[in-house]
Amino acid sequence: MQIQINGKQIDIGDALRVHVEERLVGAVDKYAGRAVNSQVTFSRDGHSFRCDALVHLPTGLVAQASAAAPEIYAACDACVERIDKQLRRYKRRLKDHHAARGEPIEASPASAYVIAAHEGDDEASEPPSLDPVIVAEMRMDIQKISVGEAVMQMELAHAPFLMFRNQRHGGLNVVYRREDGNIGWVDPENLVDGAA
Repeated sequence: MQIQINGKQIDIGDALRVHVEERLVGAVDKYAGRAVNSQVTFSRDGHSFRCDALVHLPTGLVAQASAAAPEIYAACDACVERIDKQLRRYKRRLKDHHAARGEPIEASPASAYVIAAHEGDDEASEPPSLDPVIVAEMRMDIQKISVGEAVMQMELAHAPFLMFRNQRHGGLNVVYRREDGNIGWVDPENLVDGAA
C-alpha cells in the first residue's frame, strides 16, 4: 500500500511516519486485505493536532476519518481507530453482498465540475449571466452497484449524496442523507403508481 503522509506547516519526522504506516497498514490489512493508496495529513488546530486520513480500497470505496488531540500521536491513533471502525462495519456489511458478486464492480467514467458560487450580497440580486463559471473539472467513476452498497459507500465517504447505476436495471439513481437523518433514494425507473 502506498501511503502519502503530509504535514501542513508541521515537520513530520521519521518516527511519526513509521508509527502511521504500522498503525494504518495493520488496520487496513485486518479488514480490507490491502488498500490501493492512502493519504494522511497532519495540521494544527488551535492548541491541538489534527489528523485527516483517506484510504482508497480496491473495491472503489473510500474510507475517510479525522481526529484531533493535544498530542500528534494521539490524534493519529484516534484517526486510525475511526478508519478501523469504518472498515470493520464495511466488511460486516459486505459479507452477504460479496458472496453474491462474482465479478468486480463495473464503473462508467463521467466528468465532474466545480461551479463558482454567486457572490452577491443580496439573495434577490441576479447574477449578470446564467452561464455558470467552472472553477475545476475532474474525472469520476459512476459505479454499477446495489442500493445497499451505495448507502454504504456514501456513509464511508461522509458524503451528502452518491450517484450510482442501479445494479438491478442499470439506470442512474441517487441516495442522499435527509435532514431528518434518514436516507433518501431517487430511482426514476421505479415509479410509484399514481406518481407519474
